[in-house]
Amino acid sequence: MTELYPVAQLEARLQRGACDAELSQLYGLTGDALAPFRARISAALHRFCEIYGEQPVCVFSVPGRTELGGNHTDHEHGCVLAGSIGLDILAVAAPTDDGIIRVQSEGYPEDRIVCGETAPRAGETGTSASLIRGTAAHFAADGFPVGGFCAYTVSDVPKGGGLSSSAAFEVMIGTVCNAFYADGRYSPVQLAMIAQEAENRYFGKPCGLMDQMACAVGSVVMIDFAKPGAPQFETVTLDLAAHGYRLCLINSGADHADLTDEYAAVPGEMQAVARLLGAETLGGTKESEFWARLPEIRRVCGDRAALRAYHFYRETLRPAEMYRALKSGDFARYLQLVNESGRSSALWLQNIYPAGSVKQQALAAVLAFCEARLGDRGAYRVHGGGFAGMVQVYLPESEHAAFVAEVERLFGKGACMDVRLRGCGAAVLFGEKEAASCC
Repeated sequence: MTELYPVAQLEARLQRGACDAELSQLYGLTGDALAPFRARISAALHRFCEIYGEQPVCVFSVPGRTELGGNHTDHEHGCVLAGSIGLDILAVAAPTDDGIIRVQSEGYPEDRIVCGETAPRAGETGTSASLIRGTAAHFAADGFPVGGFCAYTVSDVPKGGGLSSSAAFEVMIGTVCNAFYADGRYSPVQLAMIAQEAENRYFGKPCGLMDQMACAVGSVVMIDFAKPGAPQFETVTLDLAAHGYRLCLINSGADHADLTDEYAAVPGEMQAVARLLGAETLGGTKESEFWARLPEIRRVCGDRAALRAYHFYRETLRPAEMYRALKSGDFARYLQLVNESGRSSALWLQNIYPAGSVKQQALAAVLAFCEARLGDRGAYRVHGGGFAGMVQVYLPESEHAAFVAEVERLFGKGACMDVRLRGCGAAVLFGEKEAASCC
């Protein structure tokens, strides 16, 4: 089992700066800039003690993620490029022997799960308790029964912002179980798949695997989902500061409510085309056959479905191209591919405008501003599912202050958020080696 430490010992290490190397790896900052992160961990340690009492603990960190390329390709068993970010869920946790999992997340009621009760519960659908139960059930089925633990979590990954707060939470629970009850035997990919299974079977959401993979693996990661049970991935470094750029997300202010049908229609229409071509998903089809049978596809599935399929065939190639551009240091080509992804999403995937919406087209308004303001000096694209939410922007450092001021004037204070990329995925902090141990 992962080694535990007295809270006072961890607090002393934080105060004397002995943890700064680990924190710098996680948050991409150094020196005095780490003070808020030391304070955040210290506060979490003290809050854990207030709730669960003084006892040896372990500290965990799991990042949120940002999609960099491959818009709506993962559910079709295609390729994506994603990056872990410097916003994370922290957990202070300790194992127990009473057979109960207790998780107190800041601002929410405590979840309590009896470890031996592993079957999905209808009344838990859509709750954090269902994710905890599903994760514990998987470990038990694999021969690693969870004996219980208590945990206090605090998150700065915004909910509903397209940065995968739910996936980070799922991976966090798996990381704690892995450290306390499986001697760290599970790889980041396995933890991601456990998290996806919990979300699919217990939470009740048929999600893909991109979010969990990016949170668990970390860094900038190119993932190929051609074999869903064994995704292939490669990581690469993206140092935006070295290129004179920042990564920003602009919140369009549009509401996600009542958009379930819009989101469901994207994989639904893509898979309708795939079925006509004899496969379950578009990843099992060939673009050449698509063009050969286009008249039939248009007649049976409709033009929007055909255009969304065309988006997939081109978009699923971009993550590998983006990866190669970063690997070779061709940042200009990388930005070009970002813009191509954005244009394809707008024109062919059509996840910018909610169907029938005339007065509310907030994402399009943000994209228009980015085009007018940046021209070819940066890159911008819809971020994530679309229809509402975020626009992703690669912004020249020299224009940052003026750009943010203009965004806030047009779209509201706080609408523009800087995002730092992180080089580490799920991590057990403050271990024996005095460095973050990325799972």
